[in-house]
Amino acid sequence: MPSQPARCPRWARTPWTVAAAILALAVSLLVAAPASGSGTGAAAGCRVDYSVNKWSGGYTAQIRVTNLGAALSGWRLTWTYGGDQHVTSAWNATVTQTGRSVTAVGTDWNAALPSGAGTEFGLQGTWQSADPPPTDFSLNGVPCGDDGTVPPTTPPTTPGTPPPTQPPADCGNAVLCSGFEDQTGPSPSGDWRFTAPDCQGTGTVAVDTAVAHGGTRSLRVDGHAGYCNHAFVAATTDLSSVGPVLYVRLWVRHTTALPSSHVTFVSMPDTSQGGRALRVGGQNGALQWNRESDDATLPAQSPAGVALSRPLPTGSWQCLRFAVDTSAPKLDTWLGGEQVPGLHADGVPTQDVDQQWLSRTTPPRPTALRLGWESYGTGDDTLWFDDVAVGSSPIGC
Repeated sequence: MPSQPARCPRWARTPWTVAAAILALAVSLLVAAPASGSGTGAAAGCRVDYSVNKWSGGYTAQIRVTNLGAALSGWRLTWTYGGDQHVTSAWNATVTQTGRSVTAVGTDWNAALPSGAGTEFGLQGTWQSADPPPTDFSLNGVPCGDDGTVPPTTPPTTPGTPPPTQPPADCGNAVLCSGFEDQTGPSPSGDWRFTAPDCQGTGTVAVDTAVAHGGTRSLRVDGHAGYCNHAFVAATTDLSSVGPVLYVRLWVRHTTALPSSHVTFVSMPDTSQGGRALRVGGQNGALQWNRESDDATLPAQSPAGVALSRPLPTGSWQCLRFAVDTSAPKLDTWLGGEQVPGLHADGVPTQDVDQQWLSRTTPPRPTALRLGWESYGTGDDTLWFDDVAVGSSPIGC
């Protein structure tokens, strides 16, 4: 079947440009502040690991709080910023800010914090003149000090049940497993080929021997902005029989924060859409799924929906995993070891998450994997891909 011409999605034609007034209306999207380093606090009651990825004028922060005291049915973490940081969005917690004082409260799914257990949440924000990391964390009013206390590496479990485990990071029986070490020239070859679905712009793809997650090689994509500017490398492996759940693991690194307009960096031809693509990318600064045939997004592109996703941090390798159910309209997404709530479709429509996505009941059936860059407006970026695996069983980081 010939390729369908690319269409600018209706949500890409009208990028979300709302400012603070609309953000203030979102129940779960409240303000906080930016930071530029890393901080760790530990005490008899709690430990906080605060790591930051920043760029000029902006940042994301990943925060892990570990309860070293008695079990908590609800948690409230507070701290004070020393600079002019201002949080613009948050995920996996409700975050509010008054002046430099910030409060994060657990959500319905992570409010309980047993003794020795930890949970993670994240922030995105802005800064202008100074962004030192905070150090005065308190959990439910108990200060988290810096006495070097190390929390348990795994949370406690109910007697008689096995501890939680992550899927193995090796490929196992995966049908596709590549660290690109077999690439010998400057251009993709063998099991990987350059492609520009629908139309081609000025973007390029190359084998990079200077930057790699593992080994000595990766695939580098120089993605450029502009309508229908496509540059991808496609695996020749046929994925049409992988399932019933198709699991994908890849490491990705990029240089520029996801823009407000629509971009894609993973594209999978989908027979349930007549060959049109099931896509992973970003909009409004956060990760999202997009279905090409009807422009449906996961999560919904509203302030509340976007707050349930998270940015793709820049300047470091990130492990992105997802599972696509080919027998039901369900999928799941993890960044590192964390499930992304806004990128989870469980078959039960949830407003601002998958209500729009589940309007189509035919399960997806991806047939191939393409990695690269697709822009419908603004958004230059340079990306690297490495250690890619696809199979019928979960594949860890």
